[in-house]
Amino acid sequence: MAKITVNTDLCKGCGLCVQACPKQIIALAQELLNAKGYHPAQCIDEGACIGCAMCATMCPDVAITVER
Repeated sequence: MAKITVNTDLCKGCGLCVQACPKQIIALAQELLNAKGYHPAQCIDEGACIGCAMCATMCPDVAITVER
């Protein structure tokens, strides 16, 4: 089972990870703002993650890590 970790301080809420996820389990946290004023990405269903790391690959800020 894979685990997605988002460094919310680095995330600028661009949404590229949301678009890249084949399982559609990543979303921008609408109720949370980071120190830069962006809505960071979050995994909404870790149990459904297949560990493909497409989200981490697409992240231009290297804010996402996937552990398998």
